[in-house]
Amino acid sequence: MAETQREPVPRIDSGELDTALAFLSFARHCVLKKADGLSDEQLRRVLVGSGTCILGLVQHLAEVERYWFGHHLIGSDWDAGREHGMTVPADRGAAEVLRDYRAAIEDSDRAIRGVGDPDARFTIPVDGTRHTLRWVLAHMTSETARHAGHADILREQLDGTTGR
Repeated sequence: MAETQREPVPRIDSGELDTALAFLSFARHCVLKKADGLSDEQLRRVLVGSGTCILGLVQHLAEVERYWFGHHLIGSDWDAGREHGMTVPADRGAAEVLRDYRAAIEDSDRAIRGVGDPDARFTIPVDGTRHTLRWVLAHMTSETARHAGHADILREQLDGTTGR
């Protein structure tokens, strides 16, 4: 099958923070690209036994962006009872979920640039540990890339579109 969404990986290698952010941005873009051109129904369609759909992946990633970069890194308020779920309520439109993810990305990028130092420690510890910006960049890049792969498989099942 032809790869119709293939793009090269980032070639940025100008410093630790710029390189890490370039790869995180690439993974985020790959997730958003999987939603391009799909209807609300297609974005919500469950094609695997786990109940995962593209829109649910996007909603989950918006929540974890805010949780890690907003709450833990810079200390923004967070509802401790909030789940990082992938079930999108029926009354929440696809456009709203996608806008929310883009807004979460912008907020995270501001937090990352505001902190600026990969050695900077979390404001809010996790299980007593104040991880570094470096750690959360690595964590969120791997999480986003993993879910981009899930979205890639779902998109291929929906309409045959493939590629990173």
